Amino acid sequence: MDKNQILTRIKAVTENLDDNEMLFVFASAPQNYPVYFKQDNNFLYLTGLEIPNAIFVLTKIKNKAASMLFIERGIPAMEVWEGKKMTIRKAAELSGIETVYNLDQFDRIISFKLPFIRKSYINIGFEPINRPLKPQHEFIDRIKKRYPDIIFRDLTNFISKFRTQKDDWEVSQMQQAIDVTGSAIESIYRQAKSGMMEYELEAILQYEITRRGFRHMAFKPIIASGVNATILHYVDNNGRIPEDSLVLLDVGASCNNYCADISRTFPVSGKFSKRQQAVYLEVLQVQEEIIELIKPGVSLTDLNKKTVELITTALKRLKLITSDAEYKKYYMHSVSHHLGLDAHDVGARDSILEPGNVITVEPGIYISEEQIGIRIEDDILVTDKGKRNLSSSIPKQIKDLEKICAR
Repeated sequence: MDKNQILTRIKAVTENLDDNEMLFVFASAPQNYPVYFKQDNNFLYLTGLEIPNAIFVLTKIKNKAASMLFIERGIPAMEVWEGKKMTIRKAAELSGIETVYNLDQFDRIISFKLPFIRKSYINIGFEPINRPLKPQHEFIDRIKKRYPDIIFRDLTNFISKFRTQKDDWEVSQMQQAIDVTGSAIESIYRQAKSGMMEYELEAILQYEITRRGFRHMAFKPIIASGVNATILHYVDNNGRIPEDSLVLLDVGASCNNYCADISRTFPVSGKFSKRQQAVYLEVLQVQEEIIELIKPGVSLTDLNKKTVELITTALKRLKLITSDAEYKKYYMHSVSHHLGLDAHDVGARDSILEPGNVITVEPGIYISEEQIGIRIEDDILVTDKGKRNLSSSIPKQIKDLEKICAR
C-alpha cells in the first residue's frame, strides 16, 4: 500500500472530525501459532502497518489536526527470541505518518490532549457481552475516571463512509483474493468424490490458497454436503460426503485483509439429478436477475425485496409452497452485504449503492427433507454505469460444473 494513499485516507477522515474530537485505533494483539497475525482492519486502513500492539491517534483541537502513531519499543535482549521490532523511522517511512513515538510514551503525550476533547471515536467493535474486554475497554475506563465528560463512540459507523468506497488498489486486492479462491474451488471440483470427508475438501482449499502466498481465509470455510448444506452457518466440515449429493462451498481467501466471499454448489458425482438441476437452475436464475438490477441508486433493501419475490415464485414452481408466507421455510437470509476488509463489511444493510461499493449476491434454497442445499454467491463491484462481476470467471453454469467435476 502506498503511503500517499494512507495519507489521503487520513486527510479524508480528519476533515470529517469536528473540532475538539479525537480518534483512537488500536492494532491487534499478537496471535499464537497456528493463527497467523492478522491486523485490525481499521488500523490497517489508516496506517498500512502489519505490527501488533500499536495505537494510531488522530486529533482536531482548535481546528488544528494532528496524527500520531505509537509503536512498541525494541528490546535488544529479546531480538534473539522475537526478532527486531519495527523502528520509528521505518514506521514513518512506510505509513507516511511523520509523528511516531514509542508506546511507553503514549500516556504522557495524550494526557496533554485529553483536557480539550469532548468526543472520541475508538475501534471497540461489536461483540457479545460475555466476551473478554479488549484493551480499548480498559483504556476508556481509565480515561472516564479522569474525564467523565468525554463521550466515547465506536469507530465503525464513523469510518464506514470511507471504507465502503473502494479505490482501484482496494479492488485489485479483492480481485486477487477472488481469483485465488476460484482456483481453489476448481481444484475441489476436480478432486471431490463421494465418501470423502468434508474436511478433506477444506484441506484442498487451504492448500491451494496457502501455496499461492495467501496466509488468511476471509472467514471460516463452509464445506457442506447433503443435509449439512441446508444449515446456513455449518462450519464443522466433518461429515462424510454422501453418494450423489450436492456439496455447498462458502469460502474466501483474504489478500492484505481484503476479502473474497464466494459460494458454489456442485454435484459430487459429476452429474446433477433431475431434481437437483431443477432447484439449482431456479437459484441461478434468481441470482442472475438480481445481479442485473445492480447500479448506483439501488438500495440493498430493493435487492432483498426482489429476491424474496423471485424465490417465492421459484418455490411454487418447485411445488414446495402454496402461499407466499411459506417462503421462509426454504430461504432465510438476506441476498447481499457489503464486502471489503471484513467479509461482512461496514455499511448499512439498507444502504443505497454508490460507485466503489462491493457487495455479494447470494440467493439460496435449502430443502432439508430432500437433503438439497444450494447457494450461489458472487462478488459485485458497483461502477459509475452499473456493475462488474469480479468473480464471473468461477464456473457456475451446469454444463461447466458437470464438465469439470466429471474429470
